[in-house]
Amino acid sequence: MSQPVTVRQIAEWLASRPASGQPLLIGLTGSVASGKSTLALALKQSLGGLNQVDHVSTDGFLLPNSVLTERGLALRKGFPESYDQAGLARALAAIRQGPTTFPGYSHVTYDVDPALSRTLDPPEILILEGLGLPPSEARLDILIYLDAAEADLERWFLDRFMVLWRAAETDPTSFYAQFRTMDEVQAAAFARSVWAGINLPNLRDHILPVRDTADMILQKDGQHRLFLIRP
Repeated sequence: MSQPVTVRQIAEWLASRPASGQPLLIGLTGSVASGKSTLALALKQSLGGLNQVDHVSTDGFLLPNSVLTERGLALRKGFPESYDQAGLARALAAIRQGPTTFPGYSHVTYDVDPALSRTLDPPEILILEGLGLPPSEARLDILIYLDAAEADLERWFLDRFMVLWRAAETDPTSFYAQFRTMDEVQAAAFARSVWAGINLPNLRDHILPVRDTADMILQKDGQHRLFLIRP
């Protein structure tokens, strides 16, 4: 049975995990537009008073757009094959031992951006959020799945797309500038087609199956309230 839960309560549960002398690696995954980055940052802020915490995204381990295009994967971004999962696994193993460089990703240019890479010292807690989680041999200590109804996810994706589309009006470097030839109705229709043709199949085929393996399942309702499903 689900029960309401706050970010602070989740953070306290995570902070209570026994210390191992190495970074506690927390994976946070869920659908595109579910709010993973927002939750990860909120958890980092809440945990910050209790532990040394850092946050990275799997987006930095997406293959560059040039590579995706060369491999015919341009329309498969976010699917498992679009990630450098071996590189992600190496980074997670390395952060347990010492300073490690994590690549960065720009949601404006929609590509890996070397200028956004960061070298991190091993923190007490590292939150890894995103899709393309590493293979099972690159063990995460805790896996959190952020769930929501498909209709809400589609609405949030559309809202985010339109925000970026509007911002591109004054930013010709934005990935979304190429869609400015569309009017608002056309842009919204295009966003819905992206959701239906790419993000929804990825959710159903590759992301949702991870939910059954999660240590914690959180459910968001249409007003972004959190409910604890597991444990």
